Amino acid sequence: MNRTAFNRRSLLIGAGVSGAALVTGTAGLLVPAQAKTDYAPTQTMRGGSNNYSPNAPLVANLGTGFLMSGTVLRAGTGEPLSNVRIQIWAATPRGGEREPSNHGSVMTAADGTYQLEMSQIVPHFGQPHGHLAYDDADFETVFLRPVMNSKNDTSLQANFVLTPA
Repeated sequence: MNRTAFNRRSLLIGAGVSGAALVTGTAGLLVPAQAKTDYAPTQTMRGGSNNYSPNAPLVANLGTGFLMSGTVLRAGTGEPLSNVRIQIWAATPRGGEREPSNHGSVMTAADGTYQLEMSQIVPHFGQPHGHLAYDDADFETVFLRPVMNSKNDTSLQANFVLTPA
């Protein structure tokens, strides 16, 4: 009578063979990874449109010391959207959210990214936060109001996934 001996090596080899069988197709070839195609649209955040001023001018910066950045993608496919205008405003030492010098727009790069250097965001109604908007004709309007973890943070990231209008 033959008795099969199980030890750590035989169990590890068996697990590896079983795992390989699970990730291979019927022809024994590895199955390619599936691309993510379910990019859900970004929803407008409560309070995101507070103190919004339409058509904020394109600016090189709104001061220094703080970086607002993110990526803009197409809903469904996740395709980066280039040449899209993102509007940004916040309360800073220069003044509150209504201060015109705290409002500006930037355009996304070919890879869908944007960034804007600005003055340090300061708490407004107790929370340090920024405001961002997409409000042009090609996609549905979205307003964001991301809150910083700390008033001492020197950057904030906000990403958009936009639905065609």
